[in-house]
Amino acid sequence: MKDFLDRWLFNPVTGRLTAALLGIVIVIVVVRLLQKALSQRIKDTDTKYRVRKSVTLGGYLLAVVVLTVVFSDKLGNLTVALGVAGAGIAFSLQEVIASIAGWFAISLAGFYKVGNRVQLGGIKGDVIDIGVLRTTLMEVGEWVKGDLYNGRIVRIANSFVLKEPVFNYSADFPFLWDEITIPVRHGSDHRLAREILHRAVDDLVGSYARQAESSWKSMVEKFNIVDARVQPMVTLAVNDNWLEFTIRYVVDYKARRSIRDALFTRMLDDIGKTGGRVALASATFELVAGSRLDVKLINRNGNA
Repeated sequence: MKDFLDRWLFNPVTGRLTAALLGIVIVIVVVRLLQKALSQRIKDTDTKYRVRKSVTLGGYLLAVVVLTVVFSDKLGNLTVALGVAGAGIAFSLQEVIASIAGWFAISLAGFYKVGNRVQLGGIKGDVIDIGVLRTTLMEVGEWVKGDLYNGRIVRIANSFVLKEPVFNYSADFPFLWDEITIPVRHGSDHRLAREILHRAVDDLVGSYARQAESSWKSMVEKFNIVDARVQPMVTLAVNDNWLEFTIRYVVDYKARRSIRDALFTRMLDDIGKTGGRVALASATFELVAGSRLDVKLINRNGNA
């Protein structure tokens, strides 16, 4: 038994394994304590998340350094073996490698960050976590209308950013253009109708337009993009059924549904106060009688 303990304790390989294990345990403990201490001191949720992820990444790097130091004199002998094994590992884990490459692209190129609303692989939601292999979204839409959460948490491989388009709703320009259409009956006072719609959209979303102007100027300076109008706009088109007013405006990407509700409520109230000078239109169908058709049958004798 003593000989076994002596061989175990004084064996170089065993000593290195023990040192590596002890070093990794110390790194884990330090990372956990540091995360807990910083989380108690930092109140901002976004900053707390970033610090926690940074400490975790630092722990991984420190663990690699510990292993490198412990096994530094053995690494040369492993080069050939690692090279042969690496080819097979790269082939079998190509999706994992692509996800890691996607994570580097997300981190360095700034495709999106935590808190952004994005669409990845046909799934739309708010980014709540960015891992080395997967991005986690709180999904919006599907059976729920108005860009609201539906309760599902979706994890998407980071490799999607290298294969498919990434739609970001809130990166450089955190606003969306939205449009609503109001049908007004023929014979209504179209000038009064336009005034009512203009007043409603200016009062309710004018502040968004003022905020969006500075963001859009930054977009024009950063990208080769044509300048666009961010102020609310009301346009009129006439068809056989009604006068069609279209209201175009910018709105915060998270407030699209609530602003629509406020706009419709305000416009209905204001139109109702016009005493019939402005009336909303609806599709109507009129059934008319067909023309009379008389048929007269004549036999071979010429008699009717």
